[in-house]
Amino acid sequence: MNEQIKTAKEKMDKCINALRRELSTIRAGRANPAILDKVQVDYYGTPTAINAMASVQVSEGRVLVIQPWDASALKNIERAIQASDIGITPTNDGKSLRLAFPQPTEERRKELVKQVKNDGEEAKVTVRNVRRDTMDKFKTMKKNSELTEDDVKGLEKDLQKVTDKAIEEIDSEVAAKEKEIMTV
Repeated sequence: MNEQIKTAKEKMDKCINALRRELSTIRAGRANPAILDKVQVDYYGTPTAINAMASVQVSEGRVLVIQPWDASALKNIERAIQASDIGITPTNDGKSLRLAFPQPTEERRKELVKQVKNDGEEAKVTVRNVRRDTMDKFKTMKKNSELTEDDVKGLEKDLQKVTDKAIEEIDSEVAAKEKEIMTV
């Protein structure tokens, strides 16, 4: 495989992985520890991820239980969750925090699906931009007589296959998340 195509594939894969991370933070009514990935807690003056300072477990399907390893951090974790955009108020029992995820309304589910589709479209645009930039490199190489017309055609064909595969993967990620949201 050509070096440019390999680089393009790596960039497309990074884009797909970023989409997966983004989709994992969308709350679909089920308790998912990934929703806390963006929440940073002030721990002795250092912003720290919750999963780096506490055990986070799913309990009963709709409840996240956060148990800090250092009991003195409990209040800080609670404040950070309340200040975040998660939209769930934690219940503090003195040893751990519980986040109960309510069943989303039909209207909220439709909003979430719209957001998922929008994230998918953004990922596709990024993949297409990577393809366009790589195609431009091929044309420049042809202009500089580094590649022949036939080489460029073959490389463009290979690049299109890689792009189609990436778009297909994005569509399948979006469809899976959409199904998860609508069947809660």
